[in-house]
Amino acid sequence: MSEQPPDPQASFDDFYRSSSRRVARAVYAMTGDLTEAQDCTQEAFARAWQRWSTVQEAGDPEAWVRTVARRVAVSRWRRTRTAARHLLAHGRPEPVAPPGDDHTVLVAALRRLPEAQRHAIVLHHLVGLPVEEVAAEVGSPTGTVKARLSRGRAALAQVLEDLDPRLPSTEAHRA
Repeated sequence: MSEQPPDPQASFDDFYRSSSRRVARAVYAMTGDLTEAQDCTQEAFARAWQRWSTVQEAGDPEAWVRTVARRVAVSRWRRTRTAARHLLAHGRPEPVAPPGDDHTVLVAALRRLPEAQRHAIVLHHLVGLPVEEVAAEVGSPTGTVKARLSRGRAALAQVLEDLDPRLPSTEAHRA
């Protein structure tokens, strides 16, 4: 009979059960914030799981997780400090007005188009790229982009008419 290799998930689960509270307590002692300590601990264990075959071979997997959790906490603290400095230097950003009804209807209409047509219309009409640049960005020939724009505009007009009865009928434009 050959011996079965150890189940990586079972060994990780055992490791987690036996060490997660100790790691969380250590990180809590470092950060002074229980919620932050728990988040950092979970992030460290998630990273350990991704590299479990290497981490379990390390001399002390718990020390590895504790170090990663501490580094995650320091990184978060630095991001928070940088954001606070930015806020002090520049003040709060100006409030942004919510999207208007026209914007909401346009986005809803664009969502109903096939992705390739929607992508071409957004890049050309909303971003303002010339057809050649749209073609380069989407990796399609210029003629294909022109066809997508033409079909997309026609489909968009119909969808907009269906969504917003205030708009003039496309039938009136055809006459």
